[in-house]
Amino acid sequence: MTTTTHRPADPSGPADSSGPVGPAGAHGALLPGRSLLRIGPVSLQVRRRAVLVAGALTVLLLLAMLLSLSLGTPYVAAGDVIRSLSGAGTPYDLVVLDLRLPRILLAAVAGAAFGVAGTLIQSVARNPLASPDVIGITQGAGLAATVALTSGAAAVLVAPSALVGGLVAAALLFALGARHGLAAQRFVLAGVAVAFAFRALIEVVMLTADPIDGLRAQIWLIGTLAGKGWTEAAWIAGTLLVLLPVLAWAGWALNSTALDDDTARGVGLRPVARRIGLASTGVLVAAMVTAQVGAVDFVALVAPQLARRLVRAERPPLVCAALLGALLLVLADLAGRRLFAPTQLPAGVLTAAIGGPYLIFLLLRGRRRQS
Repeated sequence: MTTTTHRPADPSGPADSSGPVGPAGAHGALLPGRSLLRIGPVSLQVRRRAVLVAGALTVLLLLAMLLSLSLGTPYVAAGDVIRSLSGAGTPYDLVVLDLRLPRILLAAVAGAAFGVAGTLIQSVARNPLASPDVIGITQGAGLAATVALTSGAAAVLVAPSALVGGLVAAALLFALGARHGLAAQRFVLAGVAVAFAFRALIEVVMLTADPIDGLRAQIWLIGTLAGKGWTEAAWIAGTLLVLLPVLAWAGWALNSTALDDDTARGVGLRPVARRIGLASTGVLVAAMVTAQVGAVDFVALVAPQLARRLVRAERPPLVCAALLGALLLVLADLAGRRLFAPTQLPAGVLTAAIGGPYLIFLLLRGRRRQS
């Protein structure tokens, strides 16, 4: 989505032809495949296919959430689920509203946050393989959470510790990658180095910990939604709401990430400031969601690229990536609960099962392109 502000022509002279030409086209010219939506003095260029894909993903997400509310022990018919949600009252209100709904809403908001974080990070890195679990944010949060879980700290301190660890990893990432204006290649390489360093420290802590504490930390590192609900969902949703104006700006600013620095400066943009703003927003969202649900890998990696292919865009679309991330995590949590019932698998196991083959696909596809 591209924002264009119309300026009235100067009546005392010819129309100004020296205005900025952005990635959306000269003087806000309507690009192919887009429609113009006017809101007061501001015009929005909306990609029609992105709107259709977002609508389809919203319907699929709602259906997946309804299915997840229905399936389980006991099974709840879709009609009873809808009546419970509407407040009509059914014998299944406790199961639907208290046991399943908080976890499913958490899966949806966490998946959306992972999709947003992955989109911002991949766009800054200009690399489809970049995600919070690749550039060290997940590992930083994991190290802090592991230390808290194995040192006898109160359970309520695990999430704040993980958030601090993720932000420390982000600070280290920016310190190492900030030279040359946070260049894409340096940003990714610095992130990989941070990830390996924190992963090694996690292994050291795990080896020296009590076996039971180590097992608790291992479950957190895999990523699970079990035993979580309203509180964690509220923290993630609150973060996204607070950052909503920034995310609205990011959705527009992502249009310029494909431009090289000289071209971006030539059209009146500040590429370094934009990259820092986009990357900072991405790592903040990634740190918050990881602190609440653990290291659920690959959602932030897969969702943006699948969304980009569905929309057939040159960059991952922010809204579609968020919806696809929510859909993936809701389905992964449902599969983890039901595939091997009564045994429940952590959601992170299922997302890894999806993301591993997809990562191999990306690597093979890149090799074919090079050859």
